[in-house]
Amino acid sequence: MRQSIFKELWNKMFHSGSRLYLFIGINIVLFLLLGILRLEYLFTRSVWASEWLQLQLSVPASLEELLYKPWTLATYMFTHVELFHILFNMLVLYWFGRIFEDFLNTRQFTFTYLAGGLFGAVLFIAFYNIFPAFEDEKYNSVLVGASGSVMAIVAATATLVPDYSIRLLFFGNVRIKYIALVYIAIDIIGMTGLNAGGSIAHLGGTLLGFIFIKQLQAGNDWSKILQKRNRLKVVKNSSATRTTAVNSARIPEQELIDAILDKISQSGYDSLTKQEKEQLFKASNKE
Repeated sequence: MRQSIFKELWNKMFHSGSRLYLFIGINIVLFLLLGILRLEYLFTRSVWASEWLQLQLSVPASLEELLYKPWTLATYMFTHVELFHILFNMLVLYWFGRIFEDFLNTRQFTFTYLAGGLFGAVLFIAFYNIFPAFEDEKYNSVLVGASGSVMAIVAATATLVPDYSIRLLFFGNVRIKYIALVYIAIDIIGMTGLNAGGSIAHLGGTLLGFIFIKQLQAGNDWSKILQKRNRLKVVKNSSATRTTAVNSARIPEQELIDAILDKISQSGYDSLTKQEKEQLFKASNKE
């Protein structure tokens, strides 16, 4: 029974085709790995291995240190150390990620998560190397956690369908745009607090998510940089006995999708007709 549950969870995370479940799975696996390594304390009274690996996965604020660990710009957004940190991040990612995937496709989710995390790290490094307030902390500060990426998903979803409502305990139905605004306000205040670096990264992810959707609604899909190259095949023209390169990829009806997204932004998802919902659903399942 336990094996079947574990297998089901594993398949959902790594074989379902959903980037949401895949990224949640990666975060959980790394968290468990760091936790297992900390068991070293039982035998050696130290957690050297866990701390060493954590440092190899975390983004340093110092530019000098970053030169020797450039891969941390990608690894930090999948790494957590504290239980409540990963629990909160994964719950928010799941709630908003499900809504995101209902309206947009897998490639766009992947781009928003990765680009949001990357921009959050860049903003974190920039602040710690530009503003005098962080000068004394620069060489002792690192960034870890998926919060920047999660906030990119939150901001993107709230920008795309601001009037979409979710039910919260004690509050009832709340529009997601208000939830996003509360997060933003907390992070702005937190820029001068104990977790200033984290708040800065959150705001970086938020900004990326917001701009991405605004550009998407304007017809510019930044996620196309992750699009697979179209395969070309050569077919023979029997009438003219010559070969022609034919693009095997179907041209998407981008203008129609953009019009539907604009309608959602202005009037909400419920204003769509059944045909428009079906069209959006089909488009969201395209890679």
